[in-house]
Amino acid sequence: MASNDARFGLLGGTFDPPHNAHLALAEAARFSLDLDRVVFVPAGDPWRKASRDVTPPASRLEMTRALVEGIPWAEVSAVEVERDGPSYTADTVEVLSRRGGDWWVILGADALADLEHWHDPARIFAYARLAVAARPGTVIEASPALRALVPNVVASIDRVRMAEVDLSSTEVRQRLRVGAEVDDVLPERVRGVIERLGLYR
Repeated sequence: MASNDARFGLLGGTFDPPHNAHLALAEAARFSLDLDRVVFVPAGDPWRKASRDVTPPASRLEMTRALVEGIPWAEVSAVEVERDGPSYTADTVEVLSRRGGDWWVILGADALADLEHWHDPARIFAYARLAVAARPGTVIEASPALRALVPNVVASIDRVRMAEVDLSSTEVRQRLRVGAEVDDVLPERVRGVIERLGLYR
């Protein structure tokens, strides 16, 4: 889909592994902003995660493709996996936005609080708005440092209404390592890839 009227969400992440909360965030953004498609983008070299071992990019890409399989409004882009060097959202949204249409970078409120530390955050806003998920009643605020980097940043943020989902990839990995139940957090397709590749043991 490349129509200039199309509305796209970009959901990036390490996806180590991708899980139901990622799908819930994408669905909430799609509903709140009337998005035509959500593009999941696994990080190739997640430079902010340099302090821990990260599952190889090809495996995270395969798991993410399994996560969205059969979902008509979702797709996966390998743009960061195929690009050399650190994975920067500013580079990714510049590339993907060449498809035309309007773009939103989908974030949780916790990621918004950290955005001032991202690579060249001002360039992200040259190509996209932010879709920030927050539970009802939460005030969405940009830090003073981010407002200094991106004047009028608040005008480029749209709220995604979403109930709080208390689930992280760290928790999912821990459950998998000890053989705990994951049926409630991982689609069967993703579990199949994990088992076949022997991940998180």
